[in-house]
Amino acid sequence: MESLVCVAVWAVTFAMVMAFIMWAYRWSHPKASGRLPPGSLGLPLLGETLQFFAPNPTCDVSPFVKERLNRYGNIFKTSIVGRSVVVSADPDLNYYVFQQEGKLFESWYPDTFTEIFGRDNVGSLHGFMYKYLKTLVLRLYGQENLRAVLLADTDGACRASLASWASHPSVELKDAISTMIFDLTAKKLISYEPSKSSENLRKNFVAFIRGLISFPVDIPGTAYHECMQGRKNAMKVLRKMMRERMADAGRQSEDFFDVLIEEQRRDKPVMTEAIALDLMFVLLFASFETTALALTLGVKLLAENPRVLQALTEEHEAIVRNRKDRDAGLTWADYKSMTFTSQVILETVRLANIVPGIFRKALQDIEFKGWGVMVCPPAVHLNPEIYEDPLAFDPWRWQDKVEITGGTKQFMAFGGGLRFCVGTDLSKVLMATFIHRLVTKYSWRTIKGGNIVRTPGLSFPDGFHVQLFPKEMAPSSVLNTACSV
Repeated sequence: MESLVCVAVWAVTFAMVMAFIMWAYRWSHPKASGRLPPGSLGLPLLGETLQFFAPNPTCDVSPFVKERLNRYGNIFKTSIVGRSVVVSADPDLNYYVFQQEGKLFESWYPDTFTEIFGRDNVGSLHGFMYKYLKTLVLRLYGQENLRAVLLADTDGACRASLASWASHPSVELKDAISTMIFDLTAKKLISYEPSKSSENLRKNFVAFIRGLISFPVDIPGTAYHECMQGRKNAMKVLRKMMRERMADAGRQSEDFFDVLIEEQRRDKPVMTEAIALDLMFVLLFASFETTALALTLGVKLLAENPRVLQALTEEHEAIVRNRKDRDAGLTWADYKSMTFTSQVILETVRLANIVPGIFRKALQDIEFKGWGVMVCPPAVHLNPEIYEDPLAFDPWRWQDKVEITGGTKQFMAFGGGLRFCVGTDLSKVLMATFIHRLVTKYSWRTIKGGNIVRTPGLSFPDGFHVQLFPKEMAPSSVLNTACSV
């Protein structure tokens, strides 16, 4: 009897081991309609997620990507956050993927990212619905409204914020810029003013951002859990605001939120409450965080490159000299004349690489049909075969280049194809306006911090604390060098 029990136990154990081996084999040898690129899927379920999220304290391509590029070439397969993906650092394939949006490829993100941004977020919508939402957003962020309204509002916000910061011993620049941009865009989007609201909406977005690109474990105490709670609380505020406005039939349209509510009140609305709320959430996040990171890095790079700062200052001082009223606000003509500033902005976002990966899914019968594809902008932006000395901050490399109005094979900081970022012009206006007011009115020096880390998104873990001086009051040591690090 005992021998039969032992045989049965061994048989069950053997069957379980074989089942695990077969499952692990299927995991590491996935099916595809064609030939998959080389690479490794790592451990079952976990994949290579831990390596993907490993910190990188430089502006260079992450060790995760760089090691695999050296081993497998510009296109390789891997598995992150539970999904198998093809990673592309090949400029031609990247451009092809963007140009074939809606034909051979469509926007796609792993389930964990979809949970973070909402099932009905604009990045997960396709076809008519995506184009419909894009048209609505361009009412706010398009060049016509930028020229007529947003440029003046942005200029006023930059002037007031810089003057306030200069009255303090120091400011943590990333947080200060984030607050400035959030208050500006939240007022335009939802008429939100922190001083008049009982809800600290930005606090919820800060919690959301801290865990945005983190290992997806939703357990109290983890960054991912904090991220999800931040989203939950922010959505609660937005949902309450929307329902109050929907109940007020006589309300006049004041902001972009009202535009979305009017769309829902149509006889045959195509927009649901869920889509409207997810759109507002994404716009509030995208409007301030990405630009604030790029601007903070830009100030750091200017502090480290006095030759660039000098050329930039000369351009903006010339704009001031050519005005009848030196204290007048920026005009659209002023903005369009900022040639070197435009080069500085392009070089800053090339090095910032705010978005470590752009996801698409193959639809048609190509070699990896059904697989996710992660376009890797940093690997292109930092490729020495494309950019000489790619880690150098060299705005002059953009001299005489045609103005970039969409993604190219060599530059995709704002995406590409049909999904080229609709907020690109606003981001550029924000950066140019801030730079104008900073270099014409102030000198600054770094007090502490400024170190960066990528996990894989860009952050300043110990902050970047600076002290600002009106130029006429700056110490000689700061005036002589324009900035002191």
